[in-house]
Parts: sequence; structure tokens; C-alpha cells
Amino acid sequence: MTPVIRSERLTLSPYAAADEELFVALLQDEAVGHWFGDGTQTAEQTHSLFRRIFSLVYAENKFPVWAVRHEGRYIGHAEIKPSPETWLDGHEIVYGLTRNSWGIGLGTELARLLTSYGHETLALPEVHATVDAQNIASLTVLKRLGFTQGRAVAEDNGRTTLLMTSVAD
Repeated sequence: MTPVIRSERLTLSPYAAADEELFVALLQDEAVGHWFGDGTQTAEQTHSLFRRIFSLVYAENKFPVWAVRHEGRYIGHAEIKPSPETWLDGHEIVYGLTRNSWGIGLGTELARLLTSYGHETLALPEVHATVDAQNIASLTVLKRLGFTQGRAVAEDNGRTTLLMTSVAD
């Protein structure tokens, strides 16, 4: 279910058990974990999340989840999945990169790769991303790739989630 896919500089491959500490470090970094789900979780919760990738997502072939590598080094996490949001019927991309990989175009390259995979391989007419309205970096990347803003959803925590959508050509 989770194939290896590549772009010019990135390799996305299924996680290996040995990636656990790297995954946990990524999501424990406040600058990254803040934007995932309900925000940064405890280390124990993040370890549990990593293990569910194997026991639930991979075991039941639910959706693709990748370790992102650049020059052989782990630099992030990516997935494309049916949206868990009750107000969104469709698939969304989810991704995050380590701080030391920011600012050199890898986020744009990763989002482009995920979007292409959704449109071309999964034949999705629309690929979505749900993004906190304050996450300017991700919004900039998605707009650069032609995503358009749709619905704005007020969250219980006072924040706003924006629905960004890419429509297949």
C-alpha cells in the first residue's frame, strides 16, 4: 500500500522500526509538532502514534504513510489519507519536515510529489490539505502549487483551519 516514490531530491519510503526515534524527535519539536492534529503531544503519545503506523495503518493497508529522506537522511513525515474531518469528504495530504531542512524548497517539492501522487496514481479529482490559518509557511507552499483556499473552519480551541484544494488538470 505504501510504495517508494521519488522526486528530484526526495525519497519517500515506508517507515522502518529503526525510524521511531527520528519520527518522535520530529513531532516533539514544537515548531513542527505544533501544526499536527491537536498540537505537540507527549513523547509517550508520539511513540504510540508511530507504533500505530505499523499495527493499524500498514497492517490494514489503510493509506500510504512515508518516511521522507533527503540524501539518505530522515528529514520528515508524509501521508495522503481520507480526511478525518467530518466536514471534508476527500483525501488530504499531511507532511512535516525537520527544521534543518526548511528554506531550501524541500517542502514545495514534497507537497508537489504528494499532490501528483494523489491526482495521478490515486486518480483523485481533488487533493486537499487542512492547514492552520497561522501556518504561513505551509499556506505559501500550497498556494505556490496552485492550491486554492476554500472553507475556513473555526476550531474549538479558537484557531481557524483552512481548507486548501488542488484540482486535477
